[in-house]
Amino acid sequence: MARTTMGVRSVTDSLGIERAGRDRGSEGLARFLGWVSLGLGVATLARREQVSRLCGVDDSPTARQVLAVAGVRELGHAAALLIPRRAGWGAWSRVAGDVLDLAAAGQAMKDRCGERRQRLTYTTWALAGITALDLYTAVRTTRGRRLREANRVYASVTINRSAADAYRFWHDFENLPRFMSHLQSVRTTGDRRSRWTAKAPAGRSVSWDAEIVDDRPGQLISWRSVGGARVPNSGSVRFIPVAGGRGTEVRIELGYRAPGGVLGTRAAKLFGENPQQQVCDDLRRFKQVIETGEITRSDGSPDGSNVQQQVKQRPAQPLATRGSGR
Repeated sequence: MARTTMGVRSVTDSLGIERAGRDRGSEGLARFLGWVSLGLGVATLARREQVSRLCGVDDSPTARQVLAVAGVRELGHAAALLIPRRAGWGAWSRVAGDVLDLAAAGQAMKDRCGERRQRLTYTTWALAGITALDLYTAVRTTRGRRLREANRVYASVTINRSAADAYRFWHDFENLPRFMSHLQSVRTTGDRRSRWTAKAPAGRSVSWDAEIVDDRPGQLISWRSVGGARVPNSGSVRFIPVAGGRGTEVRIELGYRAPGGVLGTRAAKLFGENPQQQVCDDLRRFKQVIETGEITRSDGSPDGSNVQQQVKQRPAQPLATRGSGR
């Protein structure tokens, strides 16, 4: 099942875990502009005389040459916009081209009068509208890419417990390693402070201090790392009662900056350390431990997507946990 929230498509799997998808709206808009560029480029090059007459610059050989260059440029925009990974760059290239077109139209306006000036005025207004649309698309596409590159992941699950129970369980941060496989320990060090230790690649571990920045009983807990953590991170979890008293929707969002930036993130995914998958797996275990007091899994469906875990297979059996979660 899928749903769309604020332009971002979310996908829910068979166990009720919802994860973030891609911003289909910005991608679709960029693709639409790509086809527009393709059409404009082909029309300008194939029907240059007619286009120059429509724009009101058919009296100038130089203007017709500028139109030919613009046609070739539009084909380049189309190639960039119709390739998803280059859509952001392609949208900004269209904005730059629009600025050049507006400048050229303004220059041409000085030497035109009568009917040609009127046609050129209509063309300029059309260019201004296209520029506004291109700018909106470029900003939206770039924002979506930055959010993905900022390493923000989120997921949600519905549990058969009250919001108060879920909040109370989560608020004791020392419970988190029971279902978050990448955490080794969380130790409370003060009223709003805690010390976290997590697994790192190559069998190593990394530790940092965190503080609670927003705490609304039964509704929300937000935290962030402090003290120059090697992996700066933040997180929040919301507890939303489901209509009809059918449980609670738990929404978690995590943000972090991986060592090595984008290259470090991609290298981690290459070796099976996918944060989005880990969060979804964590929520599955959270649902099990808070509803039943234990986690049932096998190495056939291991923690996350680590390659070493994938080769192990054994029948499902309960995992030992500390406490019952009830």
